[in-house]
Amino acid sequence: MRIGEMVRRTGVSERLLRYYEEQGLLAPDRLPSGYRVYREEDVGTVRRVRTLLTAGLTTETIARVLPCLREQDRRLVPICPDLVADLRAERARITRAIDELQASRGMLDAVIEAGPEPAPGVEPVA
Repeated sequence: MRIGEMVRRTGVSERLLRYYEEQGLLAPDRLPSGYRVYREEDVGTVRRVRTLLTAGLTTETIARVLPCLREQDRRLVPICPDLVADLRAERARITRAIDELQASRGMLDAVIEAGPEPAPGVEPVA
């Protein structure tokens, strides 16, 4: 299928599909004219990429783990022995980032609370 059909089937823009290709997440065939031709299984690949991005993984990490994941009953299942350990490391990285953001928010809350109350009728900046 050509890129327009891939956009319709996945809901992902042409720009993102090209970006996924640049990142090594997709490898469409090329016609002599240079047009990209996607395979049916590329639709599933895009779905897996979107899921992993939503889970907080970087495209670099996704390129590494994508070959070790299969879809089973609409869930991603690791099939390579070392993948679960890699995913646990990614989860720990995300947890650290969340902890750092929560600490930053706490510091900002303390500064806000120490400040004067906003004048009546003035909306606080969120």
